[in-house]
Amino acid sequence: MKVKDLAEKLSYECLVSEGNEEEILDGYTSDLLSDVMGNSPEDSILITIQAHKNTVAVASLANINVLLICNNRPAPDDMLKAAADEGISVFRTKDNQFTASWKVHELL
Repeated sequence: MKVKDLAEKLSYECLVSEGNEEEILDGYTSDLLSDVMGNSPEDSILITIQAHKNTVAVASLANINVLLICNNRPAPDDMLKAAADEGISVFRTKDNQFTASWKVHELL
């Protein structure tokens, strides 16, 4: 699935649009950033409620293309700027992590 397909098919709010032609090959759901660094697959989408700049840094280290912020949490400007600088797309949804994970899984 391409990043642009995620936005179109799930109607998630796009906060940062980078690399919309990038492929999402897998997904990972976690709110513990050390867990993400150790276990998330490359070229994946991270489904989380962690909406801060450190999430972008971890995503960059783990070669994650997309962040999906759940529960409609606000994303601070410094996080969005860091994501744009790193070429990472950021989406937001009112879905919780369980529902968002299920929806993304259905598309992959």
